[in-house]
Amino acid sequence: MTRTTPARPVSVESLFPELAPYRARTTRLHPRSGRPGMHDSHVGGPMLWPDGEPWPLCHEPHQPESEGYAPEEIRRARAAGVWPQSRPWSSRGAPGRDGPVPFVALAQLFRRDIPGLALGPDGADLVQLFRCPFTHGPYLERRYRLRWRHARHTEGAERFLADPPQVPMLRWEHELPEPCVLHPEEVDTYPWAEDDTLPAALIASIDAWDDAQAAEHGPDALSYQYDLSIPPGWRVGGFPSWASTGPMAIGCASCATAMQVLLTAEGYEMDGGSHSWVPLEDRDPLLTGQASIRGGQSVAQPTRLRFGRDRDLHVFTCPADPGHPPRWVLA
Repeated sequence: MTRTTPARPVSVESLFPELAPYRARTTRLHPRSGRPGMHDSHVGGPMLWPDGEPWPLCHEPHQPESEGYAPEEIRRARAAGVWPQSRPWSSRGAPGRDGPVPFVALAQLFRRDIPGLALGPDGADLVQLFRCPFTHGPYLERRYRLRWRHARHTEGAERFLADPPQVPMLRWEHELPEPCVLHPEEVDTYPWAEDDTLPAALIASIDAWDDAQAAEHGPDALSYQYDLSIPPGWRVGGFPSWASTGPMAIGCASCATAMQVLLTAEGYEMDGGSHSWVPLEDRDPLLTGQASIRGGQSVAQPTRLRFGRDRDLHVFTCPADPGHPPRWVLA
């Protein structure tokens, strides 16, 4: 089923004509629970991984853990609609004690499915995203990894890895992605309006409009950030959202070029502040506001993943040279 973002409640450029030069396209991925295959773009499905190629491993020290969840128990609990039971962590398989830890596969994206996906090194058109399941250092930092591929060459492999290595326990239930198929849809977006992301006079006009809306309509008022600029959920390209940190300048560590957003991963596809973005196929036309959202957790949090304290994970790459190391920003 396709997913269709409703027209914005008001025309952004009619309110603020100065925004027209800043308009950009982003691809909403609309992940929904399903059974993706290794040749599909997906979140949480099987990776297109040639047999015999080493699986990515995290070799850094990890924070010790005392309890966690077995992946199979997480899957059974989700199928039953209950919360999984945590259990003490055995010394065998505990993070940091038995050598390298395999990364968990989060998503893979083909450019043939998502035309807005930027090309990788040497024109690579398939990107795979991984996360270490454990934390690092006193600030509980996470480690991510990208694997770029040429889809046609990779699909020509004789055999593919059927059973990637897995850790026996995960620290949190939300470390295990729910297999999701994608329903890509391109929409117009506009920059986050704060600090120097837009001209100061334009930001002042946006803030004044927001204040007037709040004064007239109260808690149900429209706002630029929530309703008119950047959609929630998983998306490719467009602009980063900065709700938790405020805008940040993200430069390439190799050449100092301003980096661009390749991908944004978010735990929630919608919430009380962003219900105007709920696709038409996921809302009850007889209701309004948050009450119109239908589908429960399978729509509101389809991937079951979380990033930081419910932040957005922005994956930045260098437009001058996609082979330069990416940067990972929680915002």
